[in-house]
Amino acid sequence: MKVFVVLAAVAALANAQFKCPAKDGQYEDDRQCDKFYECRDGVATTKLCPDGLVFDPTIRKINKCDQPFNVDCGDRTELQPPKPNNSCPRRNGFFAHPDPTVCNIFFNCIEGEVTEVKCTAGLHFDEYSGTCVWPDSAGRQGCVAQEKKTKDGFECPKELPLEASGQPVAHPKFPHPTDCQRFYVCLNGVEPRDLGCQVGEVYNEESQRCDAPENVRGCEDWYKDSEDAAPGPKARS
Repeated sequence: MKVFVVLAAVAALANAQFKCPAKDGQYEDDRQCDKFYECRDGVATTKLCPDGLVFDPTIRKINKCDQPFNVDCGDRTELQPPKPNNSCPRRNGFFAHPDPTVCNIFFNCIEGEVTEVKCTAGLHFDEYSGTCVWPDSAGRQGCVAQEKKTKDGFECPKELPLEASGQPVAHPKFPHPTDCQRFYVCLNGVEPRDLGCQVGEVYNEESQRCDAPENVRGCEDWYKDSEDAAPGPKARS
């Protein structure tokens, strides 16, 4: 009972120290970034953002709590004590993988429920922006390159084909060396994917599309002895 009285007294003192402006609304604390005051008829009520979020007075919406990377806290450097859970250092937010060598995976925490997210091929997670960026922009140290091979051993070549503008092709395709129906795609030029055309079609390296066998030199008879030789729709990507 005494503890409750003390806490109530502390809260009342904090409210008393904050003087509400003439206009009702929500106002930031001058020291704690996830703390704010809701003023109604000149009376202040102390409130906290959900753990991991901070208060942004510039947001015009009723809910002014946002991700830290979206908010300039300035001198409001204090935060409420964290409430960690599972892989979440705080109950809400985007967090790097706890293993500093794993730079392409991060965790999205919503009220302590975690979702593991993998960056697009070739990118690293950047906590300062809450997004996946190119490694040079992330500037993270000690990252271990993930092995980038398909099950059959294909690796994306270091020298990629170029567009007419002279820029590397974003997601170049390569034919399978022995299977006319299959081909590889290098996502962002670095992460290989083993893909295949639908039955009845083969990969056409010249057009970079799936095509009818008769249009691809060396693959004309690919389905000749197959029961699934019925051709599919003409050329698809």
